[in-house]
Amino acid sequence: MSIRTLPEIVAETKANLHCLTPEAARGMLEDEPNALVIDVREPGEVSEKQAAGTINLPRGILEMKIPEYTTDPDTPIFLHCATGGRAAMAAEALERMGFRKVSIIDCSCDEVMQALGAA
Repeated sequence: MSIRTLPEIVAETKANLHCLTPEAARGMLEDEPNALVIDVREPGEVSEKQAAGTINLPRGILEMKIPEYTTDPDTPIFLHCATGGRAAMAAEALERMGFRKVSIIDCSCDEVMQALGAA
């Protein structure tokens, strides 16, 4: 038996998540003033480019830091990263914590910045 690859795990995870285009996310954010947009990339990546209105909570500390921003399980949370893989894994973790309105913006960081603007 061989081990599963990360792309296989990410694809399986995404199949069970609410995935959005950047344009759909922008539209939903207009209707959800209390929504959080979380960039789960590492701080060094974010320092090079960041979408407007995003919070940087790296994947490695997300579960520990999210309570500083919300403990309401119905807060809309939109996650993004460089390509969608870390966002998918982060979304799965937040759903396990009990958050019910978690979505991933499934695209590149550049596409997120194009839709939301640059910080």
